[in-house]
Amino acid sequence: MEIEQIVRTGAGNIRGIASDGVVRFLGVPYAAAPVGPLRFAEPQPHGGWDGVRDATRPGPNAPHLVKPFPGLDVAPLIGTGWVPGDEYLSVNVWTPDPAAKGFPVMVFIHGGAFVLGSKDASVHDGSGFARSGMVCVAINYRLGIDGFLPIPGIPTNLGLRDQIAALKWVRDNVAAFGGDPGNVTVFGESAGAMSIGNLIASPLAKGLFRRAIVQSGHGSMTRGIRVMQRLVKKLAKMLKVSPDAEGFRSVSYEDGLKALEKISQPTARIDLRDASGREPLFGLSRFSPVHGDDVLPEPALDLLRKGAGSDVEVLIGTNAEEMNLYLVPTGVREKIGKWLALYALHKSHPNAHRTLRAYGLGSGKKPGQAFTDAMNDLVFRWPARRFAEEHRGRTHMYELDWRSPQSGGELGACHGMELGFVFDTLASVTGPEGLAGPNPPQELADRVHALWVGFARDGSLPWDAFDSEARQVFQLAAGKAIAEPPMPAAAFQP
Repeated sequence: MEIEQIVRTGAGNIRGIASDGVVRFLGVPYAAAPVGPLRFAEPQPHGGWDGVRDATRPGPNAPHLVKPFPGLDVAPLIGTGWVPGDEYLSVNVWTPDPAAKGFPVMVFIHGGAFVLGSKDASVHDGSGFARSGMVCVAINYRLGIDGFLPIPGIPTNLGLRDQIAALKWVRDNVAAFGGDPGNVTVFGESAGAMSIGNLIASPLAKGLFRRAIVQSGHGSMTRGIRVMQRLVKKLAKMLKVSPDAEGFRSVSYEDGLKALEKISQPTARIDLRDASGREPLFGLSRFSPVHGDDVLPEPALDLLRKGAGSDVEVLIGTNAEEMNLYLVPTGVREKIGKWLALYALHKSHPNAHRTLRAYGLGSGKKPGQAFTDAMNDLVFRWPARRFAEEHRGRTHMYELDWRSPQSGGELGACHGMELGFVFDTLASVTGPEGLAGPNPPQELADRVHALWVGFARDGSLPWDAFDSEARQVFQLAAGKAIAEPPMPAAAFQP
């Protein structure tokens, strides 16, 4: 049975729906629509509305493109695509009871390589957290050209600025949903987790959250503004506009997405390596946050080293076989040869040959497996450990070690695999093409979900904090902490 519920926010009254012990408010604006003169502006307060605004449907999301993935249904992870509409800077809220007080708050930032995704993807439905006594909030933010392209004359890092605006909205409004604005945990996956790695270090986000959970992310996927100007100029040339605010304001969303799709192809010729010969996103996305502005004055690790974010308690982790998502279903891991593996890594890393040798290339291991193992560590696992090393506050580290039986048993503990366990939404990723296969263990979801809830409630976790000597990493499926030695990537990454 569904029952209407009315809540008053700072912008006006909204109508949600209560059912199955959860009250849901969907598509609630946290900022003014980023259209017209506000399209490339910093997020602005919403002007409000009269009467009661319907908040029973998710509403629009940021312009983006979604493509099928070979052999896997990825819609539960990234959503079903662009839902057009102006007011897409919005949140979903799940609460046990808006009339109550003091529930811990969890704010989720979705992934999608900074170019796609939505708060409405089914795997991160927040109902399970509400049933566990949390107020859960999921947010949209600007993507691609509108969110992560440092166009001259336009504020940088608009996607991150949107996330900060959403966190301020939570601070100012979450009490109306029963939440405690003084007990906020921000959590996210992939690009959402990379964003959180930056927000922990950002002076503009200071004080907006007490804890952070960084799932398959870290703070090192940023580029310098000067490097990203190459992408600005390349896209402007493709779109036949000037590489500045005036030029890009004349570009429709549709034309921008077509250009984004072209520039995102592996064959697109653009070099985004820095002065050291490193490309910090390893070709996974042309778009990224930038450092060198007021949001992120320096690279995140440099800021952490100086004490930024030391007041934030952090849970950070990765999956054991992150890159399998990209390299197993596509057949790349099995097909790639030695020279192509070397060429592919050299496009992002100055020590490709030495690195791949350290991961078994030339020692009997298949080139594709050596490449996959190296990329697992270079792209995700080792940078997350480096984040833990540099963070001056309390930091705990986990790793998901449960292996999906998909792709003939080879998909394993790939990127995104933890989400169904974290949110207790395994049904959304179960089935013939589901990421977790036909029968993932509910018992593991119960345990992982409870760990996230306990950390968000009061910071408690059943293993010791990470430090560079003990190197404690908690294996989620095994249910134990191990002392993890430095991995081979340590010799080849800053």
